[in-house]
Amino acid sequence: MKIAQKSIQFLTIVVIALFSISAYAVAADKNQDSQPNGGQVNTKKEVEEYILHHIKDSHDFSLFSYTNDAGERKHLGFPLPVILWSSEGLVTFMSSEFHHNDDGHVIVEKEGLKFAKIHSKIYELESDAATVVFDDTHHATNAHKVLDFSITKSAFGLLLIGLLMLLWFSKLARQYKTRKVPTGFGRILEPLVLYVRDEIARPNIGEQHYRRFTGYLLTVFFFIWILNLAGLTPLGFNVTGQLAVTACLAIFTLVIYTVSGTKGYWMHMIWMPGVPVLIRPVLAIIELAGALVIKPFSLLVRLFANISAGHIVVMSLIAIMFTLKESLGVVGATGLSLLLSFFITLIEVLVAFLQAYIFTMLSALFIGMAVDDHEHH
Repeated sequence: MKIAQKSIQFLTIVVIALFSISAYAVAADKNQDSQPNGGQVNTKKEVEEYILHHIKDSHDFSLFSYTNDAGERKHLGFPLPVILWSSEGLVTFMSSEFHHNDDGHVIVEKEGLKFAKIHSKIYELESDAATVVFDDTHHATNAHKVLDFSITKSAFGLLLIGLLMLLWFSKLARQYKTRKVPTGFGRILEPLVLYVRDEIARPNIGEQHYRRFTGYLLTVFFFIWILNLAGLTPLGFNVTGQLAVTACLAIFTLVIYTVSGTKGYWMHMIWMPGVPVLIRPVLAIIELAGALVIKPFSLLVRLFANISAGHIVVMSLIAIMFTLKESLGVVGATGLSLLLSFFITLIEVLVAFLQAYIFTMLSALFIGMAVDDHEHH
């Protein structure tokens, strides 16, 4: 039975790894219409530009692109709503009106206003602008930024994973009301729920307070873990590789342990007992900086950097088939690329779980320090 379980786990990791490699290979085709040579990525500069393009967010959900017999570029995917707060108020339209162009050459006119997408960001043009004018540093001189509340690909991924989690855990909760042992997909969720509760929340927060925060820790753990795994599929999500997303998660943890902090926690931080009076103000500044800045900053940077670095490493290894095909040959470069990227992707599957675990563990540790009874110290 143990051998069968290990075999299933190994096959699952292999399938996810293969899906991940196919996701990056498909993603390379998405950027074709922004390349002057039809999307072929051959040089080092083109590879670097493509990798940076892939890890960014986008205003549409494009699965892949292809060229038909007539030589026309076709895109398989669907547009997402663009929601902007412009100089004249709220403006909405679908992202398909930009025609998959990220270089700002397509101007969309809505409600008497003109908008262009430049480097994946939407700008409002001046009323008399016919085209986008760039300076020597390729910055638009006749456009200004607008407040962008669009449902981007990352926002769509957040909503999708959030809905799936709501359905899965609502079903698991209903099963607990009628039976002691869950069935179906609930059997996979239950040991993970117990692990977060018994191995992360309880030992770090304490028996007296852990129940108050277990719900948040479960949400953060599964949310990050599933989003990390989604980033390894052909869907091409890179939600946890977006700094805004990891910053929001870190701010949630910051708010929780700041609001939940006991009197002893704040007194030990602001006016630390047992040290000379002259040193207490200096320690207070250091402690406040650690609690309000350093801790959340470490949470957001660790998750963002590890996930983004994983994507960049895998895509760089896949790019070997393009950059080394002349020296190693097409077969040799392709084989080396697939072999290296496959094993790195296996590691990325483990990193997806590890990063969710680390973020949840540190959140529990910070909360436990805030709600702990400091009177006995």
